[in-house]
Amino acid sequence: MSESIQLRIIDLTSPDPISTARAIRQACVEVGFFYLINHGVDEKLFKEVLEQSKKFFSLPLEDKMKLLRRNHRGYTPLYAEKLDTSSTTQGDSKESFYIGSLEGKSVVSNLNQWPAEEVLPSWRSTMEDYHRRVLDAGIRLISLIALALDLDEDFFHKAGACDSPNGFLRLLHYPGELQLSEQVVYGASAHSDYGMLTLLATDGVGGLQVCREKFDRPHIWEDVHHLSGAFIVNIGDMMERWTNCLFRSTLHRVMPTGQERYSMAFFLDPNPDCVVECLKSCCSDSSPPRFPPIRAGEYLEERLKVTYVS
Repeated sequence: MSESIQLRIIDLTSPDPISTARAIRQACVEVGFFYLINHGVDEKLFKEVLEQSKKFFSLPLEDKMKLLRRNHRGYTPLYAEKLDTSSTTQGDSKESFYIGSLEGKSVVSNLNQWPAEEVLPSWRSTMEDYHRRVLDAGIRLISLIALALDLDEDFFHKAGACDSPNGFLRLLHYPGELQLSEQVVYGASAHSDYGMLTLLATDGVGGLQVCREKFDRPHIWEDVHHLSGAFIVNIGDMMERWTNCLFRSTLHRVMPTGQERYSMAFFLDPNPDCVVECLKSCCSDSSPPRFPPIRAGEYLEERLKVTYVS
């Protein structure tokens, strides 16, 4: 039986950005996870995205396979990914659908795949609306994270991270009933996210767990509970690298609960040409940079290569 973790609640509309930044810093140093409220994405849209997601995943497999993942966009079937590359299991028991940057400045926005309008009317418009609103919340949050790192609030904008940022929406479905297996089955095996920030919304079904000390053995797992109307936000490996490991990219996983589970993860990553190098506020003579500079797109591409089983 896992213990539950108490996460900090961050209010994106707080009139005191300095106090909010301090709370974010403490959350990111101690856990790497927190709740985000008053983010501007209303409950009605959450419910509509959840319903539209359910409609897609309930389609026959042959219809979903017509949109099979290309260029990290589209459908990924059950067991096609294994987030814990050291695991001996066949793959994670989830199916997903990726939506990348939308039409606009981005040269990669036209790579997205969409279900036919006659099959799922208004599906695309709903997902695009949600994508834009979560991206906006993430960009506002980035300014507070800059303050939390003793930087100017527009630091990440000036560094080019927010100039056509790489935002990916990932719809996820974890089936309630699984095939009998002698192996341990994971909805999502143990991993840390690769990028800058993740904003996660769920349908309220449990299963998400975190391990605060990823280098300790054995791992100690704690349950993360759903908070209605809030995003669960976590720091990714790229931000951990940027901060010279001051902010934690925390190990987490999703365990099957016997119930069907849906979630929407939004990965906010920098513009692919943005150079990620140790922040001056996060290094010193006694704590020199641990990682060399690298382009954000190059870093993510290398990490994604090892994720897919098929």
